[in-house]
Amino acid sequence: MQQSIQDIFLHLQEMKRSQRSIRKEYQDVLGQEAEYQKIVEEMKALRERKGQIETKAREAMGKRYAELEDLKDEIVSNQEMLSDVAMTTLMNGQTVEVTDEFENKYEPEFSVKFKKAG
Repeated sequence: MQQSIQDIFLHLQEMKRSQRSIRKEYQDVLGQEAEYQKIVEEMKALRERKGQIETKAREAMGKRYAELEDLKDEIVSNQEMLSDVAMTTLMNGQTVEVTDEFENKYEPEFSVKFKKAG
């Protein structure tokens, strides 16, 4: 028997609620452990120190690091464009496939996500 999309969606929602509840319970149990709290504080201090070192490294690199950030933004933009072109090509009934410099073939992988309307 095939389930409707609505049934599957509602079942997923229920599983997510259960997951949140169990995760909260887990966090409560961890919160009662003194050693865990001590380690969390040490990790926080280490993250802050790590951030300071990373900031110094970015400043030392100057324009080269700015180039890295620009490349990151451009890659995201081009990935979106690639997805749009692939979807348009597929909707026009054409095969979608690309190859890299080593002649490895790639085909698109599509997924559907739902977000709350409005």
